[in-house]
Amino acid sequence: MKYLGLLLILLVWPAWSQTDDREQINAIYSKSLTEGRAYNWLNYLSNQIGGRLSGSVQAEQAIEYAKLKMDSLGLDRVWLQPVMVPKWVRGAPEFAFIESKPGITNNVPICALGGSISTPAGGIKANVVEVGSLEELEKIGLGKLEGKIVFFNGPMDPTNIDTSESYSAAVGQRYSGAEEAAKYGAVGVIVRSMNLRLDDYPHTGAMSYGETTLDNRIPAAAISTNGAELLSATLQLNPEIKFYFKQNCRQLQDVQSYNVIGEIKGSTYPEEIILVGGHLDSWDLGDGSHDDGAGCVQSMEVLRLLKLTGYKPKRTIRAVLFMNEENGLKGASAYAESALSKKENHVFALESDSGGFTPRGFSFDCPETDYAKVVSWKPLFEPYQIHLFEKGSSGADIEPLKNDHIVLAGLYPDSQRYFDHHHTEIDTFEHVNRRELELGAATMASLVYLFDKYGTSSTNTERGK
Repeated sequence: MKYLGLLLILLVWPAWSQTDDREQINAIYSKSLTEGRAYNWLNYLSNQIGGRLSGSVQAEQAIEYAKLKMDSLGLDRVWLQPVMVPKWVRGAPEFAFIESKPGITNNVPICALGGSISTPAGGIKANVVEVGSLEELEKIGLGKLEGKIVFFNGPMDPTNIDTSESYSAAVGQRYSGAEEAAKYGAVGVIVRSMNLRLDDYPHTGAMSYGETTLDNRIPAAAISTNGAELLSATLQLNPEIKFYFKQNCRQLQDVQSYNVIGEIKGSTYPEEIILVGGHLDSWDLGDGSHDDGAGCVQSMEVLRLLKLTGYKPKRTIRAVLFMNEENGLKGASAYAESALSKKENHVFALESDSGGFTPRGFSFDCPETDYAKVVSWKPLFEPYQIHLFEKGSSGADIEPLKNDHIVLAGLYPDSQRYFDHHHTEIDTFEHVNRRELELGAATMASLVYLFDKYGTSSTNTERGK
């Protein structure tokens, strides 16, 4: 049955529409590759502002810059949507070493996980218990973990071609490791970085204490993959070694921040909203170029490309730069709550939050009839080497908009290098390729154009199409 919808769409989609669509999409790609601004916007965001941790001065500067740029595009409306966000600060750089014997140490690179408490002023030094997963931690139990540092050393699976699958399978130890280890009396947690290669760059990221009371929380840090290999090998030689680490992070009171929103009003169905977006906040170690400065400038560029090619949208096209995806999703929640209270009708939402690498396609969370329509558009994208149109997840910031009729999608760039940079000090502008970034913006704009022109199954059903 799922192919019946596709067959019907192909039968009724006239040749003249295909020709018009090819011409419009070609214009979008040509303008992006010859007159694109996304790369220059990202240059400023990354090199003049830098890492944009929620609640930071840099995050506020990024809000001002993004609004200024959207104001300059001649959109129908640009505004800031208030949202309260958490303010976690890293403090002085972290420090750690492996002590094989008193006075004999090897320094290893670590970084505090986002949301962690600090160590005591003098740091923590204790014996280490290595585990490969949360399940293995549970099997070891209370008696062997009390007073120890738990070392989670579960690597990402290198056999998955889609590296986000490997990340999803391994990230639980980072997110919940401290919460679970504290139940067994551990005094700290060290987590292998979420990375597929061996290097000296520790990867930060969000962690949670769950329902753990403040006085029972323990500090948590990521260790680089090279550091994890060294610690594991040293433990095999001598299980009695000690690990020392010191970090100075703090959780402060929530602060006022904003989502940045700009839109082109629809000419025919202005009450139907198509959203394209990314998250403006980033971690503080690098400058957040791939995660997710790229997605933000691509989303802004979608609006500019539609205007530049002379296309007049039927539906309202809205770019949303969300605040606080990395450690709270407060911007996404605030946006969804506002949309619900205003009874706004979002029909399609597209997020770019997988880096600025070469686009390969999209992942869709939608009804089968809409997916069949998307697959019928595949020939329009093949000249640009866009070939993946898969059912799956979309994006964290647009997920709160999910209902039984909206079409959600995520841009699917090549993922092989993404986790080399993700949440590290090398997520920086020099690692973004201009042409790849521009291709991604054009690919997003093309899909937005098609959904605007042809609507979704729900909008067409309402009009008896």
